[in-house]
Amino acid sequence: MRDLVKLVFLSGLFLFATGVYAHDENEEEEEVAPKVWEGSGELGFVSTTGNTESEALNAKLNFIRTGKKWRHRFTGTALTTSEDGIKDNERYTLEVQSDRTLTEKSWLFGAFRWDADKFGTYDPSVSLTAGYGYQLMLSEKHGLRGEIGAGYRSLEETVSGDKSSELIGRFLLDDWWQVFANTKWTNRVLVEYGASNTFTLFNSGLAVSMTDKLAIKLTFEARNNSSIPPGDSEHTDTTTGVNVVYNF
Repeated sequence: MRDLVKLVFLSGLFLFATGVYAHDENEEEEEVAPKVWEGSGELGFVSTTGNTESEALNAKLNFIRTGKKWRHRFTGTALTTSEDGIKDNERYTLEVQSDRTLTEKSWLFGAFRWDADKFGTYDPSVSLTAGYGYQLMLSEKHGLRGEIGAGYRSLEETVSGDKSSELIGRFLLDDWWQVFANTKWTNRVLVEYGASNTFTLFNSGLAVSMTDKLAIKLTFEARNNSSIPPGDSEHTDTTTGVNVVYNF
């Protein structure tokens, strides 16, 4: 039964993705304005020497393609830290999402998330979800959008290698606030709820622009797993950093 549900869901997602690019090709003929690509890259690196030698790398790439009816988002992150030559943190993530516009304030979405946390509870965690999104608030200085959906997730425990899969619910709140002309505050909460584990991801950032292209950004991330295998001592991991941002 589980394999049947998985097959049906993956088939539906494949059809959804196929429709994305099929519609995009039609839009090229219908739209007056060309497609718009936007993106940003973030990089933070710290190296210390002396009695203790440590290194930390925090990187992020984000691309958004906006059309008349479709919006596609691609995000990848990498985080590594080491002390005295011994790596103590290594994490890579990839998120791909396509939104089909319904009205000015609503859309349907399909999302893929891959999370490889080499020192965390699960490596990897892979989820496929689909659902409905709505623009809850939008002004010149403030925006808030929400998404709700369901899908499928597979997990592999980092230490034991045990694998599991289940149906999940997905909830997202994405908020931004233009505090000053050159200062923007962003917050994002993602929750994937399953019978065996609920994963919560919170990201917050305060970016101060130096030019139209460059900014300095303070970042904070908290990751929580409600269920952890025996031997793991912490449900929540946090990361704080300072990154240089380049917008393109």
